[in-house]
Amino acid sequence: MRDKILIANGQGFWGDSILGPVRLVREGPLDYLALDYLAEVTMSIMQKLRSRDPDAGYATDFVAMLDRILPEAHERGVKIVANAGGVNPRACMRAVLALARRKGCKGLKVGVVEGDDILERLDEILAAGHPMTNLDTGEPLSTVRDRILSANVYIGAPAVAECLAAGADIVIGGRITDPALVAGPMLHEFGWSLDDHDKLAASTVAGHIVECGAQCTGGNYTNWRDVQGWANIGYPIIEACADGTFHVTKHEGTGGMVTRDSVVHQLLYEMGDPRRYLGPDCTADFTSAVVAQDGPDRVKVSGVKGGPATDTFKVSISYHDGYKATGQLTVSGPDAVAKAQLCADIVFDRLALDGVTFEDSQKMVEFVGAGVCHAGMVPAIDPPEVVLRLGVRDHDKVKVNRFGMEIVPLVTSGPPGVTGFAGGRPKATDVVGYWPALLDKDLVKTSVTVEEV
Repeated sequence: MRDKILIANGQGFWGDSILGPVRLVREGPLDYLALDYLAEVTMSIMQKLRSRDPDAGYATDFVAMLDRILPEAHERGVKIVANAGGVNPRACMRAVLALARRKGCKGLKVGVVEGDDILERLDEILAAGHPMTNLDTGEPLSTVRDRILSANVYIGAPAVAECLAAGADIVIGGRITDPALVAGPMLHEFGWSLDDHDKLAASTVAGHIVECGAQCTGGNYTNWRDVQGWANIGYPIIEACADGTFHVTKHEGTGGMVTRDSVVHQLLYEMGDPRRYLGPDCTADFTSAVVAQDGPDRVKVSGVKGGPATDTFKVSISYHDGYKATGQLTVSGPDAVAKAQLCADIVFDRLALDGVTFEDSQKMVEFVGAGVCHAGMVPAIDPPEVVLRLGVRDHDKVKVNRFGMEIVPLVTSGPPGVTGFAGGRPKATDVVGYWPALLDKDLVKTSVTVEEV
């Protein structure tokens, strides 16, 4: 058992810079590289991909990134933990194994964590008397059962630790929680009990701080002018100790900043109740954390208190909820806002003439450049040009596509100064609804499989 380990997070979401993880492996010492690819809507996108191709449904960027660093990471003993498996962890595992063979990474062990995907079990669960009511509305899941696209349980650190204990150098999971990608290695390395609530809470806080990648090292930071070296911004590293204390830092010589303010800025992100942050492994009291600057680009976090976990898992369910389309034009010249408003009126009036109408709540009209991002907080202005963004939503796909046909004609049958139509007609795309629910933990069993190259 080691007294201290270095765990970095190089991916805040599917689409984050591929340079984050590549640089983390190459620019300094590291024991673990965590990679967070998933969000609620991501799972439904992956499920749709899998429905078209049984070998799809995972974050292909993960394999592309490994193609650049796998031999180097393997030689240096850097273990990788990722939820890149999405809704098809086995396919992701096969792709990584094939890559490792091509790269000649003999002895590399790739593990997969399964059990979070309950899509095929939904009818069984509902029939057993578990309504999985919507946490926001109280509606039973049966009201959208025929439109469900994906259903995944948020699983935690023990499954990751189990996979590492089985010898995995790379751990691939589905809907592993963001903090568990960091908490899992800490649980494995330090041999904590699942009753060590304070230590588990500390690992949850550590994972939460770095889960969005560079967002705690200067990215998306209010005092952005203080941040230097944006192109070379350092991704965060947790220097974790067996007693539950940890430091947030980054590789020496990289851009960005690690200060108490940048860490607290991220600590407050998506928090909910700060005294009872809920995770699958424990509850964490964020107000108990002592956050202190402990040198340049080095912040110490200690004193975190926690409590037992709930007896339920959170479940992320997505379902088809109609169609939408969004289009835009640039409106320039004097009175740009007034002309843009006229354009919007023309579109919806012409649609009404053809018998196509939308409820006001299902229409969007924005004048980008006139203060819409902070409407009501900044004074209204009339700039020399604005971007007119129009959108609609409806369960009738034909209506939504009909809307898309009336935007480009404004170039010749609307007010002067209309341009920027190169994108063509917007077409109807699926709207994915989000359904949060709870499920008794005794209904979910995770499993681990490890294969060697």
